[in-house]
Amino acid sequence: MTYEQYRSMINELLEKGLTTGPKQNETMLNYGRLNAKRMKKWDKIARITPELHERLLDIKKPVTWLVLTEGWCGDAAQNLPFINKMAEINPLINLKLILRDENLEVMDEYLTDGGRSIPKLIVLDAENLSTLGTWGPRPAPMQKLVMDNKVTKEKNYGELNEVMHLWYAKDRGITLQNEILAILGVWNKKQQSLPVQAV
Repeated sequence: MTYEQYRSMINELLEKGLTTGPKQNETMLNYGRLNAKRMKKWDKIARITPELHERLLDIKKPVTWLVLTEGWCGDAAQNLPFINKMAEINPLINLKLILRDENLEVMDEYLTDGGRSIPKLIVLDAENLSTLGTWGPRPAPMQKLVMDNKVTKEKNYGELNEVMHLWYAKDRGITLQNEILAILGVWNKKQQSLPVQAV
């Protein structure tokens, strides 16, 4: 799906009292509603830094940015609008979204510490679908917080969620953008070194 198709699908599901994925209950639906609001907000106010904007224009060969996501996922809602705005900068970036729970065979190729964590951005050469790199499921400071909390169990799910979403609100996508900026060059170099496809 395109980002627009994904957003429409989520809104249509919410109107029917549903969210994405097999697990349908009031909690998941509430996450879905909250995340739709988050995406709507970031769609309006998210800004890409001039430095990242410039670097995205350095992509000279077609790439597919494939993102595994779900409508109930808070990290996806906080990061996808920024990823979409990045992709819009260069027509050579083709952003496509797929649902994790309908594509577990793809998800299982890109696990994070053995887990099916999303969102997961997979950068592919558009010609031969070689993987150039990945990003996700969340900016490094938040990933560290989540992983540390798995060990310490200091915060329950609700408390951890609150800390994370406050962080996202204050950060305004800057950490995500800096992380993409830092690895874009690596993805580009890898793509340049791929063997040329026979016509």
